[in-house]
Amino acid sequence: MSDGKRFYITTAIDYANGAPHMGHAIEKIGADAMARYHRLRGEDVHFLMGMDEHGLKVLQSAHAAGVSPQAWVDDIAQQFTHVWDRLGISHDDFVRTTQARHRPAVEAMIRRIADAEDLYVGRYEGWYCVGCEAFKRDDELVRVDGVDAPRCPVHPKREVSWTEEENWFFRLSAYQDRLLELLNERPGFIQPEARLNEIRNVIEGGLEDISVSRSRLPWGIPWPGDEQHTVYVWLDALTNYLSAIGFPDERYRDHWPADVHVVGKDITRFHCIYWPAFLMSADIELPQSVWAHGFVTIGGGKMSKSEGVHVELNEAIDRHGPDALRYFLLREIPWNSDGEFSYDRFDERYASELADNFGNLASRSISMIERYRAGLVPAGEPTRLDEEIVGALLRYRAAMDGQMLHQGLAVALMLSSSANQYVDARAPWTQAKDPALAAELDTTLAALARCVAALGTLLQPFMPGKMAEVADRLGLERIAPLDEVATLDMTGRRVHRGEILFPKVR
Repeated sequence: MSDGKRFYITTAIDYANGAPHMGHAIEKIGADAMARYHRLRGEDVHFLMGMDEHGLKVLQSAHAAGVSPQAWVDDIAQQFTHVWDRLGISHDDFVRTTQARHRPAVEAMIRRIADAEDLYVGRYEGWYCVGCEAFKRDDELVRVDGVDAPRCPVHPKREVSWTEEENWFFRLSAYQDRLLELLNERPGFIQPEARLNEIRNVIEGGLEDISVSRSRLPWGIPWPGDEQHTVYVWLDALTNYLSAIGFPDERYRDHWPADVHVVGKDITRFHCIYWPAFLMSADIELPQSVWAHGFVTIGGGKMSKSEGVHVELNEAIDRHGPDALRYFLLREIPWNSDGEFSYDRFDERYASELADNFGNLASRSISMIERYRAGLVPAGEPTRLDEEIVGALLRYRAAMDGQMLHQGLAVALMLSSSANQYVDARAPWTQAKDPALAAELDTTLAALARCVAALGTLLQPFMPGKMAEVADRLGLERIAPLDEVATLDMTGRRVHRGEILFPKVR
């Protein structure tokens, strides 16, 4: 099945200052759907996630809780991995920046950048947002009514602090032309296009050198050769994409360059300006692309516990189950822009699309095979429904290859709707009453079995648990890979209906 192609996909590593929330979940679920899709294509996928565990914000959170920073990040990491297990996230590795394997990679990056003469000691004076763990220029801050000091637009409820200290600086300004050249030669490096335009505008506006250390911060990786300084948390964190695959050992090349970094649109500057500049300086090949998804909003505000806008993630999972939440988020929230979360909308899509549409199709198709053919899928001639499967498969591949996950889901739902219409048009319950129509009934039931199996494949990246159940109920050992969907022969498979796939809440 495999064509030998490797696909390395990463997410942003989550900052260990609080419990996971819906904003974290949308990214991990989306990246997981991408990873699962590429596995269905037969590719050798390596899917990396992890935790960003150093920095001032973590130190402050630990102190506020009355525990050591290590105890704090250990507990937070456990909370995150538990939720990702609940949601069926199929990551192959989970890196933590406090792990022993990470520090040598950070030190090697700094040595390479130093060898390129892109580091120097200078004095930083300016604003620092602990929420972003980032230094901010005046033009990056906003004024809030009733507050004297400026605020970060991403964390308007947090105070930014005026910082004056000696730091190590990276010559980011030296890479302005090379970064613009990168975007001109590889416009697909940053996707979707709106994010590309934003980053291009930032670079064209001029890049300043950036501080890449903090003075005497007690929680982080000491600066190599200068333990009065700690490695800036973003230089530390971004290196996870290399440390997790073995860098600086040459085996990292087995996976590098990454095919795609999946990140939120609020951290594109770090991934699309700082990170490629660090890599250029260190003479390391750049990743193929960065995909910057939008925000989950509620009441028009970005999901953020620190800003008081959130939905309890475990409560949302419990409402209709993990697969239903995965489906809803990737159906409702466009993968290339923002989208609104509401429980009313969640309930509506669950009832109409999962229970009444696909769930009903799978249930009645299998039930009729049990009732009319003793549970064995009959042989049947190709039908217009098979033609629709082929057409849907082409549209689905185009959407998923373009990272438009919500469009891929829409294609699958349209096929499910067409199959339900096919059932009504063919009326197999009427065909079953006339022995002369036995061959027609066989054709109907066989086409439905093929269609439900095809939908199992198309929906697997989004609802892996439920689609594994569908495969079992259809008598399949596994979900069919994409290159087998159009020619799948279900003849002779023994089916069983099982419990209701998507039970409605009364």
